[in-house]
Amino acid sequence: MRYVTCIEDLRALARRRVPRAFFDYADSGSYSEETLRANRADLERLKLRQKVLVDVSARGQSTVVMGQELAAPLVLAPIGLCGMQRGDGEILAAKAANAAGIPFTLSTMSICSIEDVAEATGRPFWFQLYVIKDRGFSKALLERARKAGCNTLVLTVDLQVLGQRHRDIKNGMTVPPELRLGNLLDMATKLPWAWSILRGRRKTFGNLAGHVKGMENVNSLAAWIAQQFDPALSWKDVEWIKGIWPGKLVIKGILDVDDARTAVKLGADAIVVSNHGGRQLDGAPSSISMLPQVADAVGADVEVLFDGGIRTGADIMRALALGARACLIGRAYVYGLGAGGEAGVAKAIEILKKELDVTMALTGVNRIADIGRHVIVGLDPAMKPTPRRKTKA
Repeated sequence: MRYVTCIEDLRALARRRVPRAFFDYADSGSYSEETLRANRADLERLKLRQKVLVDVSARGQSTVVMGQELAAPLVLAPIGLCGMQRGDGEILAAKAANAAGIPFTLSTMSICSIEDVAEATGRPFWFQLYVIKDRGFSKALLERARKAGCNTLVLTVDLQVLGQRHRDIKNGMTVPPELRLGNLLDMATKLPWAWSILRGRRKTFGNLAGHVKGMENVNSLAAWIAQQFDPALSWKDVEWIKGIWPGKLVIKGILDVDDARTAVKLGADAIVVSNHGGRQLDGAPSSISMLPQVADAVGADVEVLFDGGIRTGADIMRALALGARACLIGRAYVYGLGAGGEAGVAKAIEILKKELDVTMALTGVNRIADIGRHVIVGLDPAMKPTPRRKTKA
């Protein structure tokens, strides 16, 4: 990791070290990847206001999200199949997050199970839920998460049906990988990856294996979603989950102001402005383009988090300026995981924190709470800073 200086360096390393099917799974978007590209392009269009001769000697990144103190305004987002980027990938990422003082979120579609991560880390983490047709199984997952000490539930609401990801189909992506000639040749050139997978605790979906009747041998994520995810999912299910989950509830996948207001009415503790990393509705607006509208509509009533395209510390500054309390990072840390395991994830977090620190200094900001729309060049001067809800202890 000595010569790694940015997230793009980690991406390049991961591309060389992880089999194509699994690298592409994390890297790609749906259909023509229009929204995937927009997430990055729209962030880069926002220019930062440089300020000089401001005393920035007391800079700090600590913040509070839903009563939880974080060392930086970052959360590791739920990413499926982390354990196929590196053996025991979810455990390695959780350990790196714990060391950095930020939350890790375990996906329903993880390789390591809820219990695996809890046992290996001994620390609370966030759990992400996909509600499936079998509500009894969904309820059982929540009970397992509660017993494991998970204090926050991230309910993803934008994946009732799967947006087609062309690269997954072309690569024949399965878990574990099918032993086809192309896959074998690819894996033969990535022996450290193969060794890590062989040594890992599990080779398939840890939260699902042995728990869902008829799904014991399903190794395709697309097949699982097609059979089990529920197109009938509605706000009534959010009410049901709110009634049975004892911890904090975060609703992820909000791009619409009316949806944000409904989430607030139903008692969400936070919402995540997100388009699923450009992996669902292709042609949807970028997350950053919708963040100010959503934050203005509900930012005084609920904590607003951001997800979509974060690759630099400057991106974090942009999202915070437009109303986010913290940012979820997905691909940025997954590249680190594929590039170097736990050390790679730690490197990704370190890069983003250092870049944010420099960005704060050069924009004349000392505290996360002081970041507002004034740090963005070209916004309407009459636009008032987004109101931030007072944090409850």
